[in-house]
Formats: sequence, structure tokens, C-alpha cells
Amino acid sequence: MPRFASAARVVASASALVCASPLAHAANPSVSAAVSVNSGDTAWLLTATALVLSMTLPGLVAFYSGLVRSKNVLSIAMQCFAITCLVSVLWLAGGYGLAFGNGGGHQALIGSVHGGWFGAIGRNALRGDTPESAFVMFQLTFAIITPALMIGGFAERMKFSAMLWFAGLWLIFVYLPVAHWVWGGGWLARLGVLDFAGGIVVHVSAGIGALVSALVLRERKGFPHTAMPPHNMSLTILGAGMLWVGWFGFNGGSALAANGSAAMAILVTQLGAATGALAWMALEWVKFGKPSVLGIVTGMVAGLGTITPASGFVGPLGAIIIGVTAGVVCFAATQFLKRRLHIDDSLDVSPVHGVGGVIGTVLTGVFMASRFGGVGYAPGMHMLRQVGTQALGVAAVALWCALATYLILQLLKATIGLRVSEDQEREGLDLSQHGEHAYNG
Repeated sequence: MPRFASAARVVASASALVCASPLAHAANPSVSAAVSVNSGDTAWLLTATALVLSMTLPGLVAFYSGLVRSKNVLSIAMQCFAITCLVSVLWLAGGYGLAFGNGGGHQALIGSVHGGWFGAIGRNALRGDTPESAFVMFQLTFAIITPALMIGGFAERMKFSAMLWFAGLWLIFVYLPVAHWVWGGGWLARLGVLDFAGGIVVHVSAGIGALVSALVLRERKGFPHTAMPPHNMSLTILGAGMLWVGWFGFNGGSALAANGSAAMAILVTQLGAATGALAWMALEWVKFGKPSVLGIVTGMVAGLGTITPASGFVGPLGAIIIGVTAGVVCFAATQFLKRRLHIDDSLDVSPVHGVGGVIGTVLTGVFMASRFGGVGYAPGMHMLRQVGTQALGVAAVALWCALATYLILQLLKATIGLRVSEDQEREGLDLSQHGEHAYNG
């Protein structure tokens, strides 16, 4: 038996529940009545939910706010808060059903809003042995942070009204289908694509969305010749620490139980973050002569994003190799994107989250092997086949995300417009979009 066979059983049982449609439990009281609530698993899922939400509020708010210029601090915070509110309403107004519901004849592509509307999920409805409402809320936090991550690609230049429309439409046409394909029993799940906590669903989709957004909106005025350094690295460090801690809920909570799979996911998450940070720091030290705080925290995020899809399937050895790979490759990707291609992905979402998600998803197929301390392969699978399946999942999601994101942006550009004016950009989005200053005096 593989060393972490319990993790494989957890993933298999979770997949079976998802394919049976969580909404079926809410619609059938007898299902709920037949199973008692596991208070330990429920407590962990609720705790993980709070941890993941804290990654956006206040973690991402602080991390991103410190990275932008002082005249755009409030705009970043406002976007994160607004996305949190908007996605929460859309999720309960049918988004959850489209991601995790039974789509009938269209099950391979999308779920169904039936049963996913307000009040359709009862107090006593269960998903397995935990309340379905806890699962709904846990998944909501993932739906929130994905478009919130993406705003780093167009920071300091998109109109607030356009951002709201973009976030809502992107959730509906990109996030919900992708979540269903991978986690909701859709066609990628049926092919055997594995994504424990969001390498494809969150990081690849956010990274591709950010890259397309940066290309469509074009660069900020003055880029790349005018220096645009972070205005407050202390704030960024604070946000980075919140992200690191919150990621334990992100990855560990995805086991949906308080068990060995959750514990191992947290352990490998720590190792991925640490080795990613050290690798980035070392490369920066060699290349530029000094290690920077910005570099080590960016390497940490790269390590975290890269270990995410693999966190429930690999052991410590695999996590260390994945983390080091993340630090090296994401560092190179960031340098190439900014310095060679001159693409203004303002806060490096695509080379860190996007590239990291791709690497982690593909390497899951390698390091889940039992000889590396992983959970082992499902019957009929082997390393090359699993790696190929993982690569197919990445390619399909990247293609759909790029196309849908581009079409959404072009629609908004032709209707309400995307960018603020040059004068408003020069003045800063805090004042031009919200009539406020982050700093007075």
C-alpha cells in the first residue's frame, strides 16, 4: 500500500460525492437523516473556511496594497472587498449549483442552478458527514480569491465599474465551468485530471486571466522606463504572512476532513513555501548581488501556488523538489515577461500564479508516485499517462480561460470602456475612482 493511502481514499470518496452532486443531498432529506454529522471534520472545515477567506480579506488586500503606488492603495482594497461581496451573492444565486450541481445531460460541461438558489440548501442537509452549508461556504472562499488574485494583472489602470462587470462575468463564464470540469464531476475529472486544492481551477485560470487582461489593457503610463516600486514593503510582508498561514486552510481544508491527508497537505504546503522562497532569494542574490524582501515573499507565493495542486498527493520529498522548481522557474518567467517581453502584468500574477499552477499540476503526475512518498496512482494509471492527463487539463483550461477572458474584455471595452483616462491614471485611482486618499497630511 502507498505510504499515504488514506489521502487517496479521501480524494476518491470526495470525487464520488461530487459526481453524485452535492445538491442531491439537499434535495433528499433521507440522505441527510441517514448520516450523522462528524463534528471534528465539520470544525476543521469551518476553520479552513475562515483561513481561506482571510487570504483575501485582509491578506491579499495588504499584500497587493503594499505593492502598488501610494495613490492606488485604496483602489486595490476596494476591488478586493467589492469582489468578495459580489461573488458571495452570485455564488448563492446559482453559481454553486453551476459548479457542483448535476447538469443532467450537460453534466460533463456544467452543473445546474436547480437547488443552488438562496434557501435551497437546508440547515440539516449534509454532504457526506459534514453540513453542506459548510462545503458551500468553503468553496465560496475559493471563488472569491480567484478573481481577486487576477486584479494584480491590471492594477492601477482599470475603471472600477469595468472591474465589477469583469469580475462577475469572469466568474460566470470562466471560473464556474472550470470548477465544474475539475471538481464538479465534469469532463476533466472523468479523464483523471487531479487538482487537490486549485492549481488549475485557481492559479492557472487567474494567471491566464491576468495575462490576457494585461495585454488587452496595455501597459501603465511610463512602463517599463519609469520605476514603479512598491510604496510600502512592510504592508506587503504583513500580507504575505497572512497568505502563508491562510494557505494551510486552502490546501489542508481541501481534504474535507480532519485526517492524515489534511495534515500531510499542510506539511507539504510549508515545505513548498519555504523552498520556493529560498530558491528565489538565492537566484536574486546571485543575479543582482543582494537578496530582497520582495524577492523572498514572491518566491514564497510561487512555492505556495505550485504545491497547491499536488498538496494532497505528494510527500515531503516531492514538496521540496516542487518548491525549488517553483522558485527557479517562476523567477525566470517573471524576468522574461517584464524585462524581455515588456508585458505589464503589474503584480506578476501570470508568471507567479499562472506558471506556478502549470508546474505544480504537471509535477503532481510525477511526485504522486509511491516511490517518491506520494499516494500512488489509480488503477490503470502510470507516471507518463498521469503527466499527460495533467498537461491536457492545463492546456484545456488555459485555452478556454484565454478565449473567454479576451471576449469579456472586448465586450466591456466596446460598451462601458476598460481604462481610466490618462489624467485619472496620473492622479491615481484612489481619488479618481473613489474620491479618497489613503494618506492625509
